[in-house]
Amino acid sequence: MPELPEVETVRRELAPWLTGRTIVAAERLAPPGPKYRDLERSVGQTVEAVERRGKFLILPLSGGDEMILHLGMTGVVSPEPPPPQAETHVRVRLRLTGGAPDTLHFRDARRFGRLLVVPAGEYAGLPTLASMGPEPLSDAFTAAAFHRGLARSSTAVKAHLLSQRPVAGVGNIYADEALWRARIHPRTPANRVSRAKAAALRDAIREVLLASIEVQGTTLNDYRTVNGEVGAYLEQLAAYGHAEEPCPRCGTPLRRIVVGQRGTVFCPRCQRRR
Repeated sequence: MPELPEVETVRRELAPWLTGRTIVAAERLAPPGPKYRDLERSVGQTVEAVERRGKFLILPLSGGDEMILHLGMTGVVSPEPPPPQAETHVRVRLRLTGGAPDTLHFRDARRFGRLLVVPAGEYAGLPTLASMGPEPLSDAFTAAAFHRGLARSSTAVKAHLLSQRPVAGVGNIYADEALWRARIHPRTPANRVSRAKAAALRDAIREVLLASIEVQGTTLNDYRTVNGEVGAYLEQLAAYGHAEEPCPRCGTPLRRIVVGQRGTVFCPRCQRRR
């Protein structure tokens, strides 16, 4: 699933092309439902910016609404028509003013993505977005605030990270990577993470996200940038996807377990559960 680095890459590529364009038609090809609601409200409104909140793209519109886009697991946004084999996966097309290319295509093979319009700031139907923690690359994401956020939960620290409440945008890939860097066992109760370890984890989260953004994120299967390119961070992953391989730090075979219903890779020597 695209996480913060992948969504930020999409935002950076989409913003110069989409900002300032007016939506003249919104064509929903997906079946009716809450994931694609109220798209017709966007017609006649101008996209004022392309912003990001965690794993969500937020497009403020000139009429006081916001277009919310979530890529789900397989979502791809592009101004170019999809290849013929992917045409049936197109869920929404937006027609735009401003010259060619004049269409935004949103395709999503597995249908976990969303593209909808809401009044600005009204996220009642999007509970993850409404309750999200601070942006990890912002000044608000301090070690002290992060430690307080961890202290509010007794669930496994990895599961708590995936909830998006202590920090926004961290998913399965970067949680494994950050916990490995900080030498924290993923099943450690969040409220048992010490102040010092929380500071180390906070720094590790920022480091892995920034490093991934620099190379356009991680492509495992479906993720593509707006320009159709793949992310290159796969080559830098130390833990995620490397179960049974030697730990890059100590050489101990990495182990795979399940935490919060998600496959999790860690080093049993470097990340001992205290």
